[in-house]
Amino acid sequence: MQPLIDNARAYGQRPEEFAGHAQGQSPEVLFITCSDSRVVPALITGARPGRLFELRTAGNIVPAYGAQSPSGEAATIEYAVQVLGVADIVVCGHSHCGAVGALVRGDDLSAVPAVRDWLAHAADEPKPCDPADPTVVDAVQGHVLAQLQRLRSYPCVQRGLAEGRLRMHGWYYEVHTGAVRAHRADTDAFETL
Repeated sequence: MQPLIDNARAYGQRPEEFAGHAQGQSPEVLFITCSDSRVVPALITGARPGRLFELRTAGNIVPAYGAQSPSGEAATIEYAVQVLGVADIVVCGHSHCGAVGALVRGDDLSAVPAVRDWLAHAADEPKPCDPADPTVVDAVQGHVLAQLQRLRSYPCVQRGLAEGRLRMHGWYYEVHTGAVRAHRADTDAFETL
């Protein structure tokens, strides 16, 4: 913890670099990804403060839209699209995902009931894959596509897509190589950026 504290102290010693942030934010992208500590959107994209609006959830799950039961995730998506006017939404899954792996393997999650109940929000059961493969690549990529489909049920996303002011992207990040692949609709495959 001490190295993190030391960096936080040093970080705040350059106020001239941050003064412009007081004027507000206008991020270009809503970046939805997993809470996994190995996935760092700003490092992956090279984004500086103010360029990404992030939503991080266990397993990069986008819960079903329900106006009667608002959630922090739904509020974040709606705010990014309606208020901040992001032009793009990226859903980024990753290799070695514990959440998707648990779903694929059917792990007993009774010791972590909040995790078990959250994973029940996954849009679809991830594609089966070799349970011995720790990357769970096929399952994660299918899961990313299911979350993109789930996003399309959000009224603000529907409007943004229909008006042509919003684009959506599915990404797959390899934690063991740093490579990023993007889904291409024309080939229905994840290909290296």
